[in-house]
Amino acid sequence: MATLQIAANGNSLTRPAAAAPVAPAVMSPLRMWAAVVGSTLGAFMAVLNIQIVNASLADIQGAIGAGTDDGGWISTSYLIAEIVVIPLSAWLARVFSVRNYLLVNAILFLIFSVACAFAANLQQMIILRAIQGFSGGVLIPMAFTIIITLLPKAKQPIGLALFALSATFAPAIGPTIGGYLTENWGWEHIFYVNLVPGALMVGLLWVSLDRAPMNLKLLAKGDWPGIITMAIGLAALQTVLEEGNKEDWFGSDFIVRLSVIAAVSLTLFLIIELKTANPLLNLRLLVRRNFGFGIVANFLLGIALYGSVFVLPIYLTRIHGYNSEQIGMVLAWTGIPQLLLIPLVPQLMKRFDVRLLIVVGFALFAASNFMNVHMTGDYASDQLFWPNIVRAIGQALVFTPLSAIATAGIEQENAGSASALFNMMRNLGGAVGIASLQTFLSKREQFHSNILTNSVSVFEEATRDRIARLTGYFMNHGVTDQALASHKAVVAIALKIRKQANIMAFSDTFFLLGVALVVALLATLLLRKPGQLSGGGAH
Repeated sequence: MATLQIAANGNSLTRPAAAAPVAPAVMSPLRMWAAVVGSTLGAFMAVLNIQIVNASLADIQGAIGAGTDDGGWISTSYLIAEIVVIPLSAWLARVFSVRNYLLVNAILFLIFSVACAFAANLQQMIILRAIQGFSGGVLIPMAFTIIITLLPKAKQPIGLALFALSATFAPAIGPTIGGYLTENWGWEHIFYVNLVPGALMVGLLWVSLDRAPMNLKLLAKGDWPGIITMAIGLAALQTVLEEGNKEDWFGSDFIVRLSVIAAVSLTLFLIIELKTANPLLNLRLLVRRNFGFGIVANFLLGIALYGSVFVLPIYLTRIHGYNSEQIGMVLAWTGIPQLLLIPLVPQLMKRFDVRLLIVVGFALFAASNFMNVHMTGDYASDQLFWPNIVRAIGQALVFTPLSAIATAGIEQENAGSASALFNMMRNLGGAVGIASLQTFLSKREQFHSNILTNSVSVFEEATRDRIARLTGYFMNHGVTDQALASHKAVVAIALKIRKQANIMAFSDTFFLLGVALVVALLATLLLRKPGQLSGGGAH
């Protein structure tokens, strides 16, 4: 087999050519970091585009004439394409070469970002968003793969810290950017915002990645049964998770059929991957202690990371009537501290056991959710400030050490599979989290509403007194008919009950997120310290 010399830490290592996703014969530190920064910038934009669009979804729906129910497909189409392409990226990079594959998809991502701003109707927007998601999804695992294969082990924590900006900082800052641009410039600018950093990304990748020949023969040898079953299964599962709550879950024939398709396809995928000689993904990595428990923790991190970004805006809109810009300003305090803290994490990894950092990070992230379990009607931006700061510190401490210890011992030939599984499971965790929290929030609101309604009886003197006072209030403010004033008083009490039930449901939801993070913390306690650590990096 042909071999390839890769410079790492000044030493020349001989590895199989097919095993290395990045193929420079000799790469200077400047070009190495240009590749890392360029690829992580792409991953940042790909993740940012999920939240930045969600923050402006109502405005986009109105502009293109989409209904509230159908408008959700603007986000769903992006997420489906993204989660399908993530596991394919390592194999496609070998087929087309890393340089060609990354550059083409980076350019397509920018082109279709701009195209989305010119969509005239819902059908066009769904198609354009799907292509944008497919090209953007490539950027996430490729950035992770470049970091764990190209950088020397001692420098990997720095690269993983850069990647953490895309994984944890981008979801937190997305609503802030989306809300500001939508309120002040118009929704189209959430797609234009990709152009300047995108041009920088393309430039960095262009000068840093060496040209390499394509290996189109691999297309004939591809794990096509695995690819087909995986794509169908993940697309069906993502659709179920995104649309299930709206369609009343298994009360809908559409959801039932898709669930069956997802279950059958993904089961076949698992069987194929475990039996084939050249699988698309090496699922046997999951039985390795650190990678397996790291995946579990990462999945739960995805639930809490994307779940909290989903819950807070709904709370602020439903309870306090905040617009997208005001919501963005509240969520900014989950992002800004991370921008300051994440660059310091590699230094902390040199001084402390990485497992301790992960445990502290998950503990703080969990605590930030538990701080929100006693919410009242006055609980708004000021009260959310400290929970958001604590959450930001926790998120900043978790991701880089977790990535480093989970990928400890991963060989070059398995780097692509490890990257795909690690990133796919975090995204899948986010989808599962949002779907579960939607249903949980609705059910808990109904539960608390029933309890509160039963406790408010017209036979109670306090209730009759409250209705009488509200009736008098309405008659003193323009309502001349006493019966109408009395009806409005009853409606006002009902709305008050519903608001309180909603607040209690949100408190329960934050408690559930905290519990998920405690479980993630317990999973990290089972991680084994890598036998050798070079500057806190993974081996």
